[in-house]
Amino acid sequence: MDALGGWHHPQAAELFARYTEMALPIVRDGVTTAVAHDRRTAAVAGTTSTGHGVGEASLGAVPTNLVLVPGSFDREGGGDVTEVDGPMADSAVADLVRGLERGLLVSDIWYTRVLDPRRLVMTGLTRNGVWLVENGELTRPVSTLRFTQSYPGALAPGLVTGIGAHAPHLPGEDWMSLDLRAPALRLAAWNVTGGASG
Repeated sequence: MDALGGWHHPQAAELFARYTEMALPIVRDGVTTAVAHDRRTAAVAGTTSTGHGVGEASLGAVPTNLVLVPGSFDREGGGDVTEVDGPMADSAVADLVRGLERGLLVSDIWYTRVLDPRRLVMTGLTRNGVWLVENGELTRPVSTLRFTQSYPGALAPGLVTGIGAHAPHLPGEDWMSLDLRAPALRLAAWNVTGGASG
């Protein structure tokens, strides 16, 4: 994941005016390479700010403009991707599904909450389309599922079995201008803990 400067929404400039953000590779090849800091957290850590504070009373460093970079990434979104029929977002997702013997295609997750901030264990619900995949084909829809998963655990070396060629823009939080981009991923495992009710 990279926090890339220069991709801010125009109104964000006043929030981030104190420092000039530069590209900050946070994780590379499954290894943490940097930590984002505002002035306060940098002082505690004995380092310099990376320019990721928000406003006068910073709540801590907030990396913005996060990009999970596929191998063919470019600043326009990367990859030669085409539209496809059906519930798959694009041809990059279709390529990942074709290589899956049995699993789930999850098109959207919602209501995510942090359960363990140290291990980045999150819980949330799937929404707006979950499909059972068998032998590379979508076979039937699946109802809403609850997950509880350590994100770094799911993205650890050897557990990402496929990365889409395209990193489309994803909607961010409405309280802060963000540019989030990520390709579709095929993961070796994801911890489904129940249905929508628990």
